[in-house]
Amino acid sequence: MGSPILKVVDLCKKVDPDLTILRNIRFEINSGDAVAIIGASGSGKSTLLGLMAGLDNPTSGKVYIEDIDLFSLGEDGRAKLRGKLIGFVFQSFHLLPALTAIENVMLPLELAGKGNAREGALDILSRVGLSGRIGHYPKQLSGGEQQRVALARAFVAKPRILFADEPTGNLDTATGEKIIELMFELNHEQNTTLVLVTHDAEIAKRCGSRIALKMGEQVE
Repeated sequence: MGSPILKVVDLCKKVDPDLTILRNIRFEINSGDAVAIIGASGSGKSTLLGLMAGLDNPTSGKVYIEDIDLFSLGEDGRAKLRGKLIGFVFQSFHLLPALTAIENVMLPLELAGKGNAREGALDILSRVGLSGRIGHYPKQLSGGEQQRVALARAFVAKPRILFADEPTGNLDTATGEKIIELMFELNHEQNTTLVLVTHDAEIAKRCGSRIALKMGEQVE
């Protein structure tokens, strides 16, 4: 086994001297793993995910992605790394309202300067069952359809790591189950490393390992 694809070393995040959101978090994730980050609301799960993706800066500690020290890079460098290696799925979809479904999915490929963006987007939208909705804008789609577009956008560039933050949080149970099923299918097909924030014990059980947080600290 090679070196871990993602390594978190003594990560801390303080908002002010009296408020510590994360304290001394440390773990490694190997390529192709599916890992759930679990814990009660307010335990620091989403903050940890944001730090691992380089969307926020820690107070102290390091994150390595493919042996690259994330916080040795400037904002532009981190953005470039995310564009190359990382996909995201959020609870609130984060689709661009002025773009159609296919335009939202084409965006990561266009930003990365890859050819055949439309072809790649059509292919993955068909895979998530939305080939009949490609010209629709987000407001014309149901919540489940919007999350399928978000999944297609996350997987279209075949990222090495997918960060998912409560991806079923805004969906009803049946729709949420379909989205999770689809996410694990795509994850398995592309051998992506999945890091999933969830408060759902059933979803967490589907992951190979779990990282539990309690009031900003890692627990067994």
